[in-house]
Amino acid sequence: MKKLYAFSIPTGIGAEFGGYAGDAGSIARKFAKHFDLIVNPNVVNAGSITALTNNMIYLEGYAFDKYLAGELFLEKKENVRLGVILDSEIPQDVLNIHSNTIEAYKIVKGYDIVVSYTSAPVGIEFLVHGGVSTGSVKNPDAVLKSARELLAQGVDAIAIVCYFPDTEDADYMNGVGIDPIGGVEGVLSHLVSSEFNVPSAHAPAFSSLDISHKLENPKLSAETVSATYLPCVLDGLMQSPCYSFEKTARTLSKPDGLIVPASALGSYGVLGAIKNNIPVYAVKNNSVLDVTADKIGIKVQEFKSYDDCLDYLIS
Repeated sequence: MKKLYAFSIPTGIGAEFGGYAGDAGSIARKFAKHFDLIVNPNVVNAGSITALTNNMIYLEGYAFDKYLAGELFLEKKENVRLGVILDSEIPQDVLNIHSNTIEAYKIVKGYDIVVSYTSAPVGIEFLVHGGVSTGSVKNPDAVLKSARELLAQGVDAIAIVCYFPDTEDADYMNGVGIDPIGGVEGVLSHLVSSEFNVPSAHAPAFSSLDISHKLENPKLSAETVSATYLPCVLDGLMQSPCYSFEKTARTLSKPDGLIVPASALGSYGVLGAIKNNIPVYAVKNNSVLDVTADKIGIKVQEFKSYDDCLDYLIS
């Protein structure tokens, strides 16, 4: 049996690897050649592309942290029924793109998908504050109401598509800045998953549908060829587990280790892993954070690169 590792790169922290859409995907795929992996969406999501492999489990941040802490158990799920929440504020032409995407997935891949439109605009605001991506949701009840409607129809996982004001951060577009929407996307998925204990993930809907016709920074390449970010989320949620608060014969064992940036060790998940006796492998991956093992007084194994970490784990 393959070993199981959790592989996480937090979103919205400007990570050198994983700070853009799918730019850490090839790294995760190297690990997946040798081990089963649990990945957070930020690692594999890339607009119309996904870095997922068949032996990856897709897990958003709330459940990721709870699982590492031993407070939530996971069961693999076959034949996932997906729900999609569509923000009523999305302009019709943009909505058409997302509706066509959903219908294409139903026809081409045979996905079972149910849609709910919010009864009022969700109202997304996002910003970079203190060097970290963050934001707020003006009308969370609109999202929760749609989620309840979908769950009443028997969905197993929920994709959330909210309207986002167009933004073009100069640093980010040049491959050196912070993803300005990543933080509030985490807020949205946490909102649904923590309330209903179901997998969820968010895909933004922007008013501009244009793909780029010029050469961009390579880190932006996946984003510049995607008119909608929904495909990677649908594919990801199809590989999401069921959540349980009780350990059974079907639940996954705790992972053999957690692979995480060495600059981002202060999360609930990392501290929970240490408390749960899960080895933490901290890899150099520069970000705006500087929460290192020395600064918070924890013991981890540190590596200068992901390749060094992988070599160690397979040795």
